[in-house]
Amino acid sequence: MSDSQPIRILIADDHHIVRRGIRDLLDTEPDMTIVGEASNGEEAVTAVASLNPDVVLMDLVMPGTDGIEATRQIKAAQPQMKILVLTSFATDDKVFPAIKAGALGYLIKDTGPDELLNAIRQVHRGEASLHPTIAQKLLAEVAQPEKRPSPTIVDPLTEREMDVLKLLARGLSNQEIAEMLVIGVTTVYSHVSNILGKLHLATRTQAALYALREGFVPLHEDENAA
Repeated sequence: MSDSQPIRILIADDHHIVRRGIRDLLDTEPDMTIVGEASNGEEAVTAVASLNPDVVLMDLVMPGTDGIEATRQIKAAQPQMKILVLTSFATDDKVFPAIKAGALGYLIKDTGPDELLNAIRQVHRGEASLHPTIAQKLLAEVAQPEKRPSPTIVDPLTEREMDVLKLLARGLSNQEIAEMLVIGVTTVYSHVSNILGKLHLATRTQAALYALREGFVPLHEDENAA
């Protein structure tokens, strides 16, 4: 652990005082380091290209290029980039476009310091991290009858890819999926990549929503099940 490299973070927010507060918090964590800041989406896109951070903390409402468009551009150029939205807004017109653009996490700015630190670590590991309000919105969305046709899958998922998709939709990390299926973590990464490619999706969160919407996993697990 002491030999591991710290998580390299870029902060994109148009308020200097917010960036300063986040920097002060993250500077206390030995496994995190700030590599840059951006005050708008255009600066964020440029900074990501030059600094190649591990995680981008992205505000959504910024002058010029907003956080959603910046997320789209960053993911188009670097699909593996991990983006964690940190914003004051939890409205549908912000939540769903941000996740569709490729954000792996979505937090509200009233989130506590410990929750933010945990979310950064989760996103860095490739795991989705959602504020409870956002998670509730997503569940409500997938619980509604499908208004649009599901994407046509030209190349169907294999049986093992379907196994991985179901576990991913239950919120398991790649390590947990590997242990449950008795396969290597790199194999899980490969399966997840194949799943996203076949379903024409950008993120694990979108894949999980797809699995829920298609009924591959139940919306509510039976908590009394052994």
